Amino acid sequence: MVRPFRFAVQGTKAASGTVWRELARKAEDLGYSTLFVADHYLGPGPVARAASMPPQHLAPLAAMTAAAMVTTSLRVGCRVFCVDYHVPAVLVKEAATIDLLSDGRLEFGIGAGWNGAEYEAMGLAFGPAPRRIDKLVEVVALAKAHWSGEPIEIKGDHVNVSGYRGLPVPVQQPRPPIMIGGGKKRVLSFAAREADIVSISNVHFSPRNDDGLTPDEELARRVGFIRSAAPERVGELDIEGSPYFSEITTDKAAVFEKLAGWMKTTPDVTAAHPNVLVGTPDEMADQLLARREAFGINYVTIQSNQLESFAPIAARLAGK
Repeated sequence: MVRPFRFAVQGTKAASGTVWRELARKAEDLGYSTLFVADHYLGPGPVARAASMPPQHLAPLAAMTAAAMVTTSLRVGCRVFCVDYHVPAVLVKEAATIDLLSDGRLEFGIGAGWNGAEYEAMGLAFGPAPRRIDKLVEVVALAKAHWSGEPIEIKGDHVNVSGYRGLPVPVQQPRPPIMIGGGKKRVLSFAAREADIVSISNVHFSPRNDDGLTPDEELARRVGFIRSAAPERVGELDIEGSPYFSEITTDKAAVFEKLAGWMKTTPDVTAAHPNVLVGTPDEMADQLLARREAFGINYVTIQSNQLESFAPIAARLAGK
C-alpha cells in the first residue's frame, strides 16, 4: 500500500526578507506542497563547524508566518521543532496561531532533539535520550489538548499545564497534522501511533553501521519499526524523507565519487544510499518510485538549492 507523492522544500539559506519571500512564492508557483524551515540557532563558529551544521539565518516561527503571509496554498512547517528549545505551552499556541493566520496551512513537526553541541552552545542541558523522548510524548499530548479547544489538564514530569482552554482553535480540524521525526525504535514507534507524518532521519554513510547494516538495511529497519508499531495506520501515514544530496546529471559516477570524498566513504555506498538522488530526471523519478515501493516514502523534501531543477520531477510525480 503506497500513498500519493508530496514534495517539500527545506529552506535554510535565506539571509534576507526579500530572499525568503521570493523562495516561498517560487515554491508555491512551482507546485511544491510545503516549505520547511529547521529549528537551529547557531551562527558561524567552532560549534557549528564541529557539528557540520550550515548557518540558518531565520528563526522558524517568524519565518513560517512570513512565508504563509505571501502565499495562498503553500503549507508551512518546521522540520522539526526541538522539544527543549521552546516553552511547550507557548510553542503549541504559536503553532495554532500560524494555522489560524494561514487559513489552515500549518504542518507541526516536533522531535526529541539530537544536537548536543548546539544545546551546550545555547546553555541548555542535553539530557539522556529517554528523558528527551518522555518530554516529546508529553508535548505532543499538550498540542492535541490545546488544539482541541477542550479544558487542558496535562500533569507530567516535563509538562504541567492546566486550568484553561487553548486558543486560538486551529482552522484545520480536528487538528493540524503532526510530523514526528527521528531514527530510533521508540521515537518511530511513537510517531507511528500518534503522528500523521513520520519523518525518518538520514541514515549513516559508512558501508555498515555498528549493527552490521548497510544504509538501505538500516532504513528498512526503521520503516519496520513504524509498520510494526501501528500496522492499522500504515495506509494513513505519510512517510517523509530527504534525498539530502541530489543532482541532475548524466555523469553519475563523477557525482558519486565527489560525494564519497565529502562523506569519507566509497562511491559504491553513495550510489546506493537512500538519501542520495542522482541521475537524469527519468532516472530520479524511477528511483523515487522504487523507494516508495520498498520503504513507503511518499513525502519527499529537497533542499532549496534544488528548487527549480527538481520542479519537473515533482510535477511529474505529485499526487500519483
